[in-house]
Amino acid sequence: MKDHSKEFVELNEDVSASPLWNADLAPTSVEQRTWTTWNIAALWIGMSVVITTYMLGGGFIAQGMTWWQAMLTILLGNCIVLIPMVLNAHAGTKYGISFPVLLRASFGTKGANIPAILRAIVACGWFGIQTWIGGTAIDALLTAVWSGWAGIDAVIAGNPLHTWISFFLFWGIQVVIILRGIEGIKHLESWAAPLLLLGGLVLLFWASSAAGGLGNVLAGTAALQTSQASFWGIFPAALTASVGYWATLSLNIPDFTRYAKSQRSQMLGQALGLPLTMTAFAFIGVAVTSATVIIYGEAIADPVQLIKKFDNWAVILFAMVVIFVAQLSTNMAANVVSPSNDFSNLNPKRISYVTGGLITAVIGILMMPWQLLSSMGAYIFTWLIGYSGLMGAIGGILICDYWVIGKRRVELAELYKTDGVYTYHRGFNWRAITALVLAIAPVVPGFLRAATTPGGQISDPNYFDTIYTYAWFFTFGIAFVLYYLLMRTRS
Repeated sequence: MKDHSKEFVELNEDVSASPLWNADLAPTSVEQRTWTTWNIAALWIGMSVVITTYMLGGGFIAQGMTWWQAMLTILLGNCIVLIPMVLNAHAGTKYGISFPVLLRASFGTKGANIPAILRAIVACGWFGIQTWIGGTAIDALLTAVWSGWAGIDAVIAGNPLHTWISFFLFWGIQVVIILRGIEGIKHLESWAAPLLLLGGLVLLFWASSAAGGLGNVLAGTAALQTSQASFWGIFPAALTASVGYWATLSLNIPDFTRYAKSQRSQMLGQALGLPLTMTAFAFIGVAVTSATVIIYGEAIADPVQLIKKFDNWAVILFAMVVIFVAQLSTNMAANVVSPSNDFSNLNPKRISYVTGGLITAVIGILMMPWQLLSSMGAYIFTWLIGYSGLMGAIGGILICDYWVIGKRRVELAELYKTDGVYTYHRGFNWRAITALVLAIAPVVPGFLRAATTPGGQISDPNYFDTIYTYAWFFTFGIAFVLYYLLMRTRS
């Protein structure tokens, strides 16, 4: 058996007294790096099989795409984002460091908090979105098994009281898992992945059988189009949204690959687990939604609402368990690990991983996820594309620093020193911060226009709107080049 320990760099200096160190942010030891190819692939299956993925392809079709155009767009977007995903993952696997610690190499020991908190805020928004959807699943299940549940009909902020109770119940379950730490997430993803794949296949089989075959279902996808926009007119924004969907994880993937057994495990696990699963589950969402037009005479894009149509208690229970696990596995991995580490990085001696997770859970509520999901247009054109501009700029700087400037070399102990090589000027590398600000600035006007336009789509796009459409690509390239040029001038 190949000895992968030679791929690893371990911390040989005691820096535990540093205010930049705590047990959660410390590099993993070789003994802690136990995640196999299956664990990494299962992580991606568990995160990809989720209701927001299920609804993504339908959102593209509604804007005017055909079903196969939507699938190719999603596949291409995930293949593109896989590249920075694997590149950023390398540092995590080699040095055993998490995302905010890796940021110290390029942004400085204090400056790292700027991109880390930007990433954390996006994760909090996603945490709230997935928690709201998981709460609606619990709400639908309780309504199906107990007729009196829907009788709790007082309305608060536009939603029934029973929906709010379900939301906070799901929120509380996740808080319990947060308290168990990262190993609990590893085991959750490993056993959840097969169940989620089975649930998706069962749903596709039912839809195809009930609607007269898969060919009949796909032929009916045209009924999902609510706009007749040209493919090339919406492709750039759809591709950016597809990349933006996982642009967040392309940054903080070291949070997971720091536990990988080898570089091969992280690369192969991600390649097998991400693009195919995302595309396959988005396809299931499109096919089943199209089938509902044939079966029920209306398009039901939300699987939670679809399940309410069933009258078999056992079927409802199985479906709700699958949805519950899907939301839980995605939220725990994608939207808790990163912000927990990011918040911990603000003050490592006072904020642990668990404390950071609890902060995430609270902010996730305050960001009002029911508003972020108010429409598919707002979800795609404001939320996904909007934050992709932030993530692209940070990713461009990270990759340029690690692969081009540093040539994959990081002084591990220096990352935890307040007076080391990564202190730069009082803890801030102003070159990285300058590159970040200048790269993001041109997409801000387009974001503001999209955010203040119902549905997020601008009918008369100007120069800045066009830049915004390519937000992730634009900010990634500009930040990469600016950071490289600024660092070359460093004395």
